Amino acid sequence: MNRSLLPLGELKEGEKGIIRRLSQGDLSLKLLEMGFLPGESVTIEKIAPLGDPISVKVGSYLLSLRKEEANVVMVQQQ
Repeated sequence: MNRSLLPLGELKEGEKGIIRRLSQGDLSLKLLEMGFLPGESVTIEKIAPLGDPISVKVGSYLLSLRKEEANVVMVQQQ
């Protein structure tokens, strides 16, 4: 099944995806350094009541991202 890419910030709590690419220059570099590497699995752990920030698990790390940052990460939903 061929699934299209969507921004990480569009996933719901508990949903998983595979990182396929990052879509913005300087912010992409910061996210790459934090472990958001293409091919890595990512899970939405918790979303704040107003939708920002988002707690995500990537690799063995639990990180908090603003929705704006999460939307730079393009994932293929699992």
